[in-house]
Amino acid sequence: MADVSYEEEIVSEIHDLKPEQQRDVLRYIRTLKRPKGTPGKLAVQIAREIGFTPEALEEMERAINELDEYLDEPPEVNLDE
Repeated sequence: MADVSYEEEIVSEIHDLKPEQQRDVLRYIRTLKRPKGTPGKLAVQIAREIGFTPEALEEMERAINELDEYLDEPPEVNLDE
């Protein structure tokens, strides 16, 4: 396989996967391309720890959930934890 490119090798491996596994690979690849930042769940946790009001936490949760519409794999946010 010395002359095979990474792309060709990846495609070959993906062909052997079940459709749901292929979807997982696609999601992972997309995460590699996203800008890095603080995940929504962690941001809410930090906000809670520094004393944000319940109203502010609810507003954060709403904003994160609205963002979920644009993401393939939305972050899980539960303010009741």
